[in-house]
Amino acid sequence: MPRSSSVIPCLRYADPGAAIRFLTEAFGFVEKLVVPSPDGGVIHAELTYGEGEAQGMLMLGGDRPFFDMRLPKQAGGVTDCIYVVVKDADAHCARARAAGAEILEGPLDRDYGSREYVARDPGGYLWDFGTYDPWADRD
Repeated sequence: MPRSSSVIPCLRYADPGAAIRFLTEAFGFVEKLVVPSPDGGVIHAELTYGEGEAQGMLMLGGDRPFFDMRLPKQAGGVTDCIYVVVKDADAHCARARAAGAEILEGPLDRDYGSREYVARDPGGYLWDFGTYDPWADRD
């Protein structure tokens, strides 16, 4: 079974162009598709992370109304966190910190064997980057 997930988080940002720049520079995402709006903004974007069968995706857009979705600041906080498997949490954290990410915790070792850190992006979303891979075979 491929390790790529069919579950794809979709996030909204007040400035999706700035979010794309931050997510690629700080966290290492790669632009797959960016659909521009007539006013020069971004209607929809798809960013990938990882390689081969371990590749995941994130979709994002602007803050136009979409059901009851709100930006974290509009909602008064964040209710979830996106977890991303990385090979080296310390190196990944150093890259994120150098690009201006707000590091909230770590890097540190978790009881379940993961080395990870938690960061907040400029849109207010929480990201947990760690070495624990739930797709890996466990004996």
